[in-house]
Amino acid sequence: SGARYFAGLKIHDSFSRVVNHGRSLGALLGGAPGFFKLRVPPPYLHQNSNLETLSYYDVAPLKSTLRRLVDFDLINAGATRFSACAVNVRTGNAVRFDSTTCRICPKHVMASGSLPPSLPTIKIGDEYYWDGGLVINTPLQWVLDTPPRKDTLAFQVDLWSARGDLPRNFVESEAREKDILFSSHTRTATDQFKKVQTLRRASAKLLAKMPKELLQTPEAETLAAEADERVYNVIQLIYRKNYAGDFKDYEFSRRTMEEHWKSGYNDAVRTLRHPEVLQQPNGGDGFFTFDLARDGQTGSDLPMVDADKTVDDLARMFNARLAGGASGAPAGARSPRKWSAP
Repeated sequence: SGARYFAGLKIHDSFSRVVNHGRSLGALLGGAPGFFKLRVPPPYLHQNSNLETLSYYDVAPLKSTLRRLVDFDLINAGATRFSACAVNVRTGNAVRFDSTTCRICPKHVMASGSLPPSLPTIKIGDEYYWDGGLVINTPLQWVLDTPPRKDTLAFQVDLWSARGDLPRNFVESEAREKDILFSSHTRTATDQFKKVQTLRRASAKLLAKMPKELLQTPEAETLAAEADERVYNVIQLIYRKNYAGDFKDYEFSRRTMEEHWKSGYNDAVRTLRHPEVLQQPNGGDGFFTFDLARDGQTGSDLPMVDADKTVDDLARMFNARLAGGASGAPAGARSPRKWSAP
């Protein structure tokens, strides 16, 4: 938030929770520069308030930040697909704003993060939207099921961990509640998709063995519409710091963001050191998931990386894996078939 930031000051993990509480208080009282500020007068003093002013904070700074830093013409040019999830306040249904179907503007980004009652409802056209996390925080299903289905390597970043320790006090109880509420329910979603993909692949193999007269039946045509033999790698990167507290949905101070970036960078590099991550699955289900905390090696096998390395270093490592694969694959490793470079 607005507190002065000293990059060289190191804070021990045991004291980080206290420091984060101080930062969160600053965010509550003063907002977050470039993101949100206190609404004056407050919403309960407004008479006949419209939905766009029914919030404790004003996100005009966020709109200015997005216009200043984001090239929306480039996003809409179509070279890279962009999607954001929101929920329609009137219908309660999840809505996807996708650069392939609509022209993306700052309001689409703002709608995807407008969590009431702190942040305001965002009006786009004739409809009103809130944060899509109220329905689904990371719509993995949309990525995997969007036609035409393709062999997919997906990196899923989750700031909320569905798994965690039992809370020991009131603050930890609130933090745990938010983790469960806003987590992507990652394993549930991937387990469900794995079952569906197993059926799709089985259907494709069954159709290949059917006589022509059966292939022309309505039942076979229904199976053919869903059958495919695509393969999917879903790599999960989940933030698991245990001192973030129950305010990590609004405390965005510079030090906190530095901690998030460092944690994400380390997890990404350590994940890419596992050769199986970039190998296409060849099992019957054609589906593979990887979670560093669950599947990764620890200790001396994979030492922590230097957090001061640039993002370019990570990109070079990723591209090198795509181009030539990883050496030193463990015994029993899966087929070395690699993903094609983009």
